[in-house]
Amino acid sequence: MAKLTEKQERFCLAYIETGNASEAYRRSYDCSNSSESSVNRLAKALMDNIKIASRIDELRAPVREKAQLTLEQHLEDLKRLRDKAEQEGKFAAAVTAETNRGKASGLYVEKHEHTGKDGEPIQTNTTFQFIGVNADSD
Repeated sequence: MAKLTEKQERFCLAYIETGNASEAYRRSYDCSNSSESSVNRLAKALMDNIKIASRIDELRAPVREKAQLTLEQHLEDLKRLRDKAEQEGKFAAAVTAETNRGKASGLYVEKHEHTGKDGEPIQTNTTFQFIGVNADSD
């Protein structure tokens, strides 16, 4: 990978810290004469730069690995609890632990249906309001 400039590296580190590209840009570059839209546009250009994107991904890798280990440990803990509950004849607790393992693994998808009065479909109305200059005004 090509080496980043010092400012680009600072941008990457600031982005990891803040999660906000514009804020990372302000922390890494002189913006005293830049408008907010210019800062946003320049920050976006940096985020679209393959070298920057690769470095940010590289900086995030240890966090992803740690999160994965945490998920693995979580699943193992739930399995241990399930097995213990089953051995003790506490089948409701065993089922709950197993269900939670499935949820943590992404095997279950929660769906929420929103309905209107008496279970009817929600009625939606789209309205538009014109905001402009009143032709009658002086």
